[in-house]
Order: sequence, then structure tokens, then C-alpha cells
Amino acid sequence: MALAPQQLEEARSATRLEVREEEPTGYVLVTGSSRGIGRAIALRFASEGYAVAITYKSDQQKALETAERARRLGAADVVVLKMDVTSPESVQEAYRVLESRWPHLNVLINNAGILHVGGIEETSLEDWERVIKVNLTGVFIVTKTFLPMLRRAPWASIVNLASIAGQTGNIVASAAYAASKAGVIGLTRRLAVELAPYGIRVNAVAPSFVETDMVRSFIDTPEKRKRIEELHPLRMIIQPEDVAEAVYFLATPASRAITGQVLGVNAGRLTC
Repeated sequence: MALAPQQLEEARSATRLEVREEEPTGYVLVTGSSRGIGRAIALRFASEGYAVAITYKSDQQKALETAERARRLGAADVVVLKMDVTSPESVQEAYRVLESRWPHLNVLINNAGILHVGGIEETSLEDWERVIKVNLTGVFIVTKTFLPMLRRAPWASIVNLASIAGQTGNIVASAAYAASKAGVIGLTRRLAVELAPYGIRVNAVAPSFVETDMVRSFIDTPEKRKRIEELHPLRMIIQPEDVAEAVYFLATPASRAITGQVLGVNAGRLTC
């Protein structure tokens, strides 16, 4: 549901943070950036002087904490947006707020997503539809909505968060999750072709197991942690900052000749 005018103004007032006087390096929107990988990505851009838009669905406090950290790191501007990526109305409301504040959008990071584990016999149709709606349809809705701002930018790119689960079936994740992330990879490749005439590059990052709150239960004992590490040739558990570095590279002009690609951040696991 869209916010009422009074609620919208209250949200704007509550989430405005200090703006630097110098021109931003660029303007970036990171969905699902109140914690985990999204938070690390937002902070990586903030450290380079970008104006950063942080979105959250339910935990405003976490989003505000991320925003304050981004400001301290040197973000040119920080905007916090409440946004449900599965709701066209919610995404459109966020678009209106951002369009009224920024001249264009250089980078869109489609990070918001949910994890789902379990076999197909334990996966209900409701589970399936929820995972696909958040992880795949959400990418479509956000990209379609923010495309006008991307097209206005002097340079622009989109980076979608896929997963190694979308590349191989030998992963502890549900069929719904694997299908959703495989769909993100297919969408990435098609959009790379479709948006190339506008100068908009589209790539994806496909991490393996990343140490975030969402997967904490998988590594909450030394034995569990060791098992996860041994799945990867580099014998490590990937950190959100590792993913953020890959995303930053693909999103910025340093990779200006790269589009339609899927960059694995998997500590060598895809080679096994």
C-alpha cells in the first residue's frame, strides 16, 4: 500500500540525513540494504562518496543505523526508503521520493531477497510463490520502475544478486530458491541486451555461502563452520564485504566493457 501524504512527509523528515556540499561521485540505490550483503554494498559505495539510497521492508531502526554509518563513511547524501519489492505501489512511492531528490540514478543494485531451504516435498505452493515473488519478480518490478532515472544518467548500470544456487543443483537450498536465482541470471542476460542501446550495463553476482544473519544457524558451532569451510577450495566462509567488492567493480565505470555476465564470489566452490 502507498503511504498517505502525511505519512510520506513524516518518513521523509525522519530519514533525511546530512548532505555534503560537493557533487556526489554518483547516485546508487541498494534494495534490502538495512543488513547483510545489502548493507555492505551500501557502505562500499558510501566510502567512495556516492549518494546512497537504503531500502528496508520492516526494520527501520537497522536501516537508520546503516544510513548513519554510510554518512560517517562519506556518503554525499543518504536516503532511507521503506519499500516492499513485491508491491508495485510501494516501489512507485519510493521512486517518487527519490526522483524528487536526485537528478538521476547511476546504479541500481537488486539485492533484496529471501532464503528458503527444504526439499520439494516440504515446499508448499505458497512457499514457492513467495520465494519467486521476492527474489525474481521483485527484481523485475524495481528495475522497470527505476528505469527512467537510470536512462537519464550520463552512465548507468544494474547489478543483480543471484546465487551459486542458480548455477548448480548441488547446493543446500530449496528448488524454489534455486529457480528464483536461475531466473535472476536469465533476466540479467536478457536485460543486458535490451538496455545496451541506452548505455545501461546489466550484470549479476553469484555468491556461495555468505556469513550473514540470515544463515547464522548454519555456522553457530565450530563443527558446522568447519563443514561449510570445507565445501570451498579456499577453505573460507565468504563475508558480505567480499560480495560488496565484486558488486562495486561491476557497477562502476571500471568495468565499462562488461555486461551480461555473472561473476561468481564462491571461494572456488563452483570448480568442485
